[in-house]
Parts: sequence; structure tokens; C-alpha cells
Amino acid sequence: MGYDELMPLSQRGTDGLGGLGATIVDSLDTAIIMGADEIVYEAVPWIEKQLVERIEKKGQVNLFETTIRVLGGLLSAYHLSGGDKGTISDSGIPMTLKGVKSEIFLEIAKNLADRLLSAFSSSPTSIPFSDVVLHDHSAHPAPDGLSSTSEVSTLQLEFNYLSEISGDPKYRSEAMKVLEHIRSLPKVEGLVPIYISPHSGQFNGENIRLGSRGDSYYEYLIKVWIQQKNSGNQLNYLYQMYEEAMRGVRHLLVRKSIPKGLVFVGELPHGSKGSFSPKMDHLVCFLPGTLALGATKGITKKAAIERNLLTPDDLENLKLAEDLAQTCVEMYAVASTGLAPEIAYFHIEVSYLLNVHLYHSPFWNCIC
Repeated sequence: MGYDELMPLSQRGTDGLGGLGATIVDSLDTAIIMGADEIVYEAVPWIEKQLVERIEKKGQVNLFETTIRVLGGLLSAYHLSGGDKGTISDSGIPMTLKGVKSEIFLEIAKNLADRLLSAFSSSPTSIPFSDVVLHDHSAHPAPDGLSSTSEVSTLQLEFNYLSEISGDPKYRSEAMKVLEHIRSLPKVEGLVPIYISPHSGQFNGENIRLGSRGDSYYEYLIKVWIQQKNSGNQLNYLYQMYEEAMRGVRHLLVRKSIPKGLVFVGELPHGSKGSFSPKMDHLVCFLPGTLALGATKGITKKAAIERNLLTPDDLENLKLAEDLAQTCVEMYAVASTGLAPEIAYFHIEVSYLLNVHLYHSPFWNCIC
């Protein structure tokens, strides 16, 4: 118990994410919501004792992974256990956490976040370093000196919420500097390269994709805008960045496959002036939900229609969301295992039909 990940064949644990018990912390909110009392009451004592010790003693961790899994897990547990007035009954879930004090999750979250802040304070720009050494509050860049665009822009929901519940603005201040800085950088119809330098503060390379290292940048633009709007902060520049990016996606990245006519989002490995790649990571299947969320601004589609809130762009995005979701379903349906491939290549020219065999492997597949 307490390992980051489970190896399914050997059924042994492994600490591939820094050894902070990523799975047990990240899944605690799910266990609470499901009413899985046995799991909850086994996990909480481990978090109170073992996680605190590990935060104090552990070495290098990735800023992004630790934020979304461990810090995010602690913050969700805080809310669902009654902190911030987020009682279970308010959520419609008939369960209480007897004997569990929500404040313990907040205190551990602050301890962890204070150490993660070194990624920001150690960097010469607003772009944080990718790796943090927890026990001595230090940080350093990745070996290639770069940070992933998605990683540095997928910290804000967690740090913003921590500032809200702790009353300390430092977490929000550091995290939001990243988005404010990216706002000032040149883009390609709202789309951004997948690498950024914490040393120069500039994008590195021209590779544009919504798969790995790019994906959640776009997701957090709309989610942070909604989060801050609900907190009384009108950060309209985030919504404008999101809208421009989705128009760029529709214009530059969306294609239909031959012969099935599946809508997919491809890549521009060499920028907008380079050739288009009909490759789509499974990670891009985040996009249908993001498009729907952006179109309805966080309310239901039914409510948005009744209030006449949907713009032509919103309607286009909703249609694209439905089409992409269907493609993602097909990615599972065509696989003999029933599991979607990590990467899919799509036919966009007749010549591709002669080369189907090139794209079959355990990790990617070809969908006609």
C-alpha cells in the first residue's frame, strides 16, 4: 500500500511518480464519492502519517504530476470531507466521514504546495522549472532545459483553490503568472508549441498538437476562466484565448478520414507552414468534453439553449465535440482488445490505403 502505481502483471507496486502515494491520494475523492468506507478509512491514516513523512524526506518529483495527482487529491478530499462547506450531503451523496477532520488535508496540501512553489521561485522567468526536490525546497529544469507547455499551464485550478481556502494569495499569484505570460507570447491562430523555456520564457520549436505536452493547456484555459468567474474574478482574456484556440483547431487541425469520414484532430509537427500529420493521440479525447464545457460556459446544454446563450461558434464547437467523441468510441471499437490505441493514424488520402500495415503496433493503430 502507498505505491504510486500498480504493475498489473506482477501485481507489485512501483514508485514512478516520486513515491508520494499518487494512486492512494488521487483516488481518495473517488472512494469518498462512491461511499467506499473501507478504502477511505484505510487511506486517511496513511495520508496523515506516511504522506507527511514522505513529503518531508522525498527527493525529486515532477511539478505537474505532483500537482494534479497529490495536491489535487488532497484538495478534493478536503472539500468532500466538509471543508469549504463542501459537505457530502450538499453534493447529494448520503455519506459522512466520521472522525475525519478536513483540516488535515488542507495542512498537508499547504506543506506540499509550499515546496512546489520553489519551481516558480527558482526560475528566472514566469515559467516554472519542471522538477522539484521536496526535502530541501529546491527546483531545477528538465535535462533538456525545457518545460512542457501543458504542464506549466495545468497547475492553476489547484493553486487557485488552495489560495481560496487557505486565505494565502501566494499560490494563486505564482500559478496565474504563467497564463498571464503565455498571453503575451505569439501564437498560431491561438495554438501554441508544446515546449516552452523557463530560461527565456519563450516557446521552443514549432510542434503544435493537442496530444501529449499540449492537451491540458487548452483544457485549463476554459476551466480556469469558469473557476475564477464563479469566484468573482472576470478574467476574460482566458476565454478569449480559448475561443481563438478552438477556432484555430477547427481551421488548421480538424480533418475527416477516408473512407469512414471520421472527424479527427491532427498535428502540425513543423508548425503552420509545415505538412499536416494525420496522427491523433488518445489524449485528444479530452477535447469533446472541453468543447462542450466551453460552449455552455459551465451550465447544461439544455439551460444554454433555453436562455439563448449559444453563439455560432458555440454551436460549431458542440458539433465538433459530438463528432470527435464518436471517433474516440471508434478507436476502442476497432481494436481487437477493446482498448483504444495510444496513438491513431487516419487515412486522409487514397495512397494511405496501400500502407495500412505500417501503422499496426501495440501502441498505435490505423482507423480508416
